[in-house]
Amino acid sequence: MAYQFIKAPPTITLQSHRASAAVPKARAQRTRSVISYLFMLGGFMILSWALWPIVSFMLISAPQFTSIVSPVQDGYSAVGVTNLLSPVAKAASDQDNVKNGPDYTNANVWFPTSPQKKIVSNVTAYTLSIPKVKIVDALVTISGTDLNKSLVHYGGTGLPGEYGTSVIFGHSVLPQFYNPTNYKTIFSTLPTLKLGDEIFVRLDEVEYRYVVYEMIVTEANDLAPLAQRFDDSYVTLITCVPPGTYWKRLNVRARLEKL
Repeated sequence: MAYQFIKAPPTITLQSHRASAAVPKARAQRTRSVISYLFMLGGFMILSWALWPIVSFMLISAPQFTSIVSPVQDGYSAVGVTNLLSPVAKAASDQDNVKNGPDYTNANVWFPTSPQKKIVSNVTAYTLSIPKVKIVDALVTISGTDLNKSLVHYGGTGLPGEYGTSVIFGHSVLPQFYNPTNYKTIFSTLPTLKLGDEIFVRLDEVEYRYVVYEMIVTEANDLAPLAQRFDDSYVTLITCVPPGTYWKRLNVRARLEKL
């Protein structure tokens, strides 16, 4: 018995097979391209979101503040007392800053050439409220060091309600992360204050009302903000600007007013 095998013609040509194989490959390439563009767009949006507060401060807010050049030479306190660091201590501090960068949550590094003084007093803390930025009864530690735990009243400056200037430091970050109850972010929106805004201080069960009369930007090493005026009672709030950086210092100055 004889058998005959007849090969059936191919249903798909080589060219059509290649074309059909290229379709999913092209789709995969388009999908990868779309995903890449989405990641690029997302990165650009995140970068813009982070940089916009800095750029807007430099272009819009900063020109509204009065910039000053300190008449006080580096190495001297604003009240005229020489407080030079010893060469050994200064060298060690500089070396540490180069390695790790200064820790600005430590109030003592803000003005290393004018160390704050420890104040002997029955009162070691008080509270501060700023209705405009929703700060209510924030703790202010006199001669404190840790800005993660409270605002810091710089030791050696005047106490609220007395003749002189109370200098208060507060930490700040990008305003997107602002939380008035978190001391790591508490002064982030300080640049939004205006002349005439109120600051309330409660010390030893007495409340004092201060009104903002001046806002200025100074260099980070400028000691002028520590200067004392004894014709009235003043408060100076200090934080870093532009928001999220340590480039310069914003000084919000307020004068005691009647309640």
